[in-house]
This record gives sequence, C-alpha cells and structure tokens, in this order.
Amino acid sequence: MAYSKIAVPSEGQRITTREGKLNVPDNPILLWIEGDGIGPDIMTASKRIWDAAVQKAYGGQRKIAWMEIYAGEKAAGIFGGDYFPAESLQAIREFVVGIKGPLTTPVGGGFRSLNVALRKDLDLYACIRPVKWYPGVPSPLRHPEQVNVVIFRENTEDVYAGVEYKSGSPEAAKVEKFLKEEMGARFFDNSGIGIKPISAFGTKRLVRKALDYAVQNGRKSVTFVHKGNIQKFTEGAFMQWGYELAKDEYGSVTITEQQLWDEFGGKQPAGKIIVKDRIADIMFQQMLLRPSEYDVIATPNLNGDYLSDAVAAEVGGVGIAPGANIGDFLAVFEATHGTAPKYANQDKVNPGSLLLSGVMMLNYIGWGEAAKAAEDAYTKTVADKIVTYDFARQMDGAQEVQTSEFASAVIARL
Repeated sequence: MAYSKIAVPSEGQRITTREGKLNVPDNPILLWIEGDGIGPDIMTASKRIWDAAVQKAYGGQRKIAWMEIYAGEKAAGIFGGDYFPAESLQAIREFVVGIKGPLTTPVGGGFRSLNVALRKDLDLYACIRPVKWYPGVPSPLRHPEQVNVVIFRENTEDVYAGVEYKSGSPEAAKVEKFLKEEMGARFFDNSGIGIKPISAFGTKRLVRKALDYAVQNGRKSVTFVHKGNIQKFTEGAFMQWGYELAKDEYGSVTITEQQLWDEFGGKQPAGKIIVKDRIADIMFQQMLLRPSEYDVIATPNLNGDYLSDAVAAEVGGVGIAPGANIGDFLAVFEATHGTAPKYANQDKVNPGSLLLSGVMMLNYIGWGEAAKAAEDAYTKTVADKIVTYDFARQMDGAQEVQTSEFASAVIARL
C-alpha cells in the first residue's frame, strides 16, 4: 500500500511467508519504532550493534534495510495527535517483522496501552521472554547460572482482554444485576467489574508455540503455570487444555511428570519432553529455590506478566530482559522495560533489553550467526566490566560508560 508518512526503503525486499514458513531475502526490510523517553538512545546504540554483527557474520552478503514506522509520542507529533496510526499497523501486516523501543502508557486514564493495542490488533498472541544469566551481571541469587527459562505468556485473553466496567457506570450496574439476580453471584455493591476470558483456542495455540520451541531447541520440559486450584474454569482449564494439546499433537515426544515416575523411575528418557504444571504462587518460590528444574514455561497473561519480570530480576532485571510478541508469522520484538523519561537523551541507560531482543529477532529470521555474534560480544563486554551506570554501581572495578560507548565496546568485541 501507499504510505503518507512512512518511507519504504528502495534497497530492501519484503519478508514473505511460503508453505507455512518465513521467506527471508538477503536484504530484508525490518521495521523499527524508536520509542519514547530513552527509546532514541537505546535504539541508536542497538541498531549499530545489529548492523555490525550482520556485517561481521556475512561479510556484506546480507544487510538489513531499516524502515521506520511510528507509535507513541513521535507518532503523535507526526500524525496530528494519533499515538498509534493505522498505517503503522498496516506496515507491520505487510512487512511482517519489526522491533520497537519502549512506549508511553498512562496509569489510570488517558489512551489505552499501546503495547496491549499492538498485541490485540495484530493478534500477536504469544509474548515470549527468554531469561538467562550472563556472567558478570549482578544478581541477588547465589547461583544465577541455574536460571535459563523461556516464558510463553498468552497475550490476548485473561484480564488483558480488557473486558471491564467502571464502578457506578450503567454497564457495571447491568452486569452486576445479571450476575446477582440471574447467576446467584455474591459480591459488594457498586464494584468495578472485570471479566476474565480464557478459551481452548487461545490456550492451545499458545501451548503449541511453546512445545514447538521446546522440540526445535532441545529443551527438556514445558511447565504450565496457573491458579487452577481457585479459578478452576479459566486457569484450571488452561492447564487441562495444555495437557490435551500435548497428548493429542505431541504425544510421540512428550511424557507427563506422572509418567516420568510411574513408567521411567524418575529418569527422563532421551528424546522426550516432560510436560508438567505448577500453581502460580508456588512457581514464584520454585524459581528462587529450584530454578534449574524449569525450562520452557507456558502461562495465561497475568501470571506471565508477573513471572516474567520476577524471574528477570533474578538475573539482572528488566533492563536487560529481551522479549517478543509473535503471532502465526507477524513478530514485533521489544524492550521490556519502561520509557524512563528522567533519563531521556542523556546517553546513560543500559540498552541490553532492546539489544538482546534484536538478537531474538535475528534468530527469528534465521540469521543465527549474526545473532550469536551480537550476543557473544555483549557477553564479553559485560564480563570485561564495561557497563552502564546501573551495573557499574553494583560491580567492583567496573568501567562506567555511556550508552553509545557501550555500543562501541560491544562492536569492538564482535
């Protein structure tokens, strides 16, 4: 389509899909959204690293054609107050893969979350958060090296479906009347009301993605995290549908935890993935005390929101936690932290979250060599104690550098 404000690079080619797979040219057009607050600082630094890693890995045979699209405050300035212009949405549908910096979300009012809108409008139903420790990164754990999980959080259902009614509104009164008089529910008058939908369809496509990942990457287990002991027909159903999907579609490569002990004496057979589940509150304790027992995690939205950030805190915090929102093919990778406006334009903050999200993006398009080059160089830089202020204040003998200087140090270690 023709775009009014977005410029399509002439030197690149679109990523397409063919026979259920991505078809990636050697000069793919990849989308980028700068982000608000610290977005410009970390995006500039990260793009330098990704481009250098691609050059290092492929010697000029492959190159990214970057195409900027707009959301957040920059979009509002360009599109007359529109924080999420329709042509940016259309560009993602057309060009398939992109990455974004953090976007402003007001608390308690104003426009709806741009992140939630992006996930819902494009049906990016899987929020994927790999969490592992990099040597030298400050951690509150004695053994952070035991943390190496990939969290698959359902993006479109649960409380994030956004079905809620304000206390005192006609809509809330109508729902309250129905629930009390027709369904026999009991709760305080004039409550704000939220509805929590969880479906078999939404659950199974999320679990399918988690199991596909486990199979393709040689992972040992997939754990369903839920609060099904209390919310039996939503989160409990999530667990049950997950087990059904594993048995029906992955029965040749999966066993349950019960089978592990009943049939195999607790010893995991080669080529089998253990499928298990944990109650959400217990899972938080488990990830502190026994993190090595968990590998791939699949969870409804709200549990995944809490768990992703909590586990990230064990290995350095959300400042270096990568993430992606992925549908069947469309994928938007993202910094998982906020906009930190007090540090905007100071060339100060850690670009790790966005940088490592770009590593995920390179892997997603099949450019694993470039992804590995960037991640290895990042690891070496941190191990050499060349870090931004957030890590420097927690590390003995660290060399504190600016965002742009950190990028240069990573590039020097490619």
